[in-house]
Amino acid sequence: MNTLGNKLKVTVFGQSHAEAIGCVVEGLPAGFAPDMERTAAFMARRAPGRNAWSTNRKEGDVPELLSGLVDGKTCGAPIAMFIRNSDQHSRDYSGLKRTPRPSHADYTALVKYGGSYDVRGGGQFSGRLTAPLCFAGALALQVLETRGVTVAAHISQAGGVYDTAPDFAAVSREDLSALLKKPFPVFSDNAGIQMRQAIEAARMDADSVGGAVRCFALGLPAGVGDPMFGGMENRLAAALFGIPAVRGVSFGTGFAAAGMRGSQHNDPFVMDGGRVATRTNHAGGILGGITTGMPLVVNAAIKPTASIALPQDTVDLETRTNAALTVHGRHDPCIVPRAVPVVEAVTALVLLDMLLENA
Repeated sequence: MNTLGNKLKVTVFGQSHAEAIGCVVEGLPAGFAPDMERTAAFMARRAPGRNAWSTNRKEGDVPELLSGLVDGKTCGAPIAMFIRNSDQHSRDYSGLKRTPRPSHADYTALVKYGGSYDVRGGGQFSGRLTAPLCFAGALALQVLETRGVTVAAHISQAGGVYDTAPDFAAVSREDLSALLKKPFPVFSDNAGIQMRQAIEAARMDADSVGGAVRCFALGLPAGVGDPMFGGMENRLAAALFGIPAVRGVSFGTGFAAAGMRGSQHNDPFVMDGGRVATRTNHAGGILGGITTGMPLVVNAAIKPTASIALPQDTVDLETRTNAALTVHGRHDPCIVPRAVPVVEAVTALVLLDMLLENA
């Protein structure tokens, strides 16, 4: 249940308020020397308490390695890593086994695990578990770079404000490089300002907003993936839905395709030098579950943060009556900015896994 991948396997462990969280990464090529400074910088993009639009929970998110590296290089053994939790306010979650939070996994976890469920900070259902995913994804991103593959994402919308959509057929490495340098990754800086204003307005109202992340992968060869249930879309969607708060996944034009004609949505084939390409890229770089060689484009819809300070309706599971609940604790008014590196990490893990299978 907590393991992703076939050739490249990542197993995530821990709970939000446990002593530590972490992961075990198996299948990375031996002899690879990961840049741990770059890994730390990547993880910092997801970490809490680093900017005005995230929770003020302070976590260093410093990975401590137990195995897998010798003289700074992968040795073929699994990489085992843990991150100590250091800023838990567990008292904020007392009583939630009795009055579950709306739109959280409290109720379903209680049904499944009974009184054994760790409700503190959401337990194993918490977005805190995306920190080790980002560690594993940072390693995968570096391996992908050696294979000529670049992965980067932007906030395509937040709080009802939409970023500029690039030409899916012509997005460049320079475009993605510029995104990766921004603390608030959008193509349109003006849209980014409006998004932050919408997030701040929700925070002042003790509420939250959602949005979406669009991720690109450049440099993938044609022919990666399988038809039916082993397709590129299938594998990416299954993995991305493992990210807490993801409520929808689409590719290329996505659900907008439902309102288009075939003459509008079809991507005409053209010769680009000696390479087969498409003039447009509504398909998002995938046909029949197999990559076309065009930029891969995947979209992930992110729900509004479920924990809000406004009073909400719930039930009292002991008295079996309706009840009111005010959620305490420290929570993001919008999870979308911190979800960007997580989407990049999960996408990178799936792509590297499939490339290793295709070798």
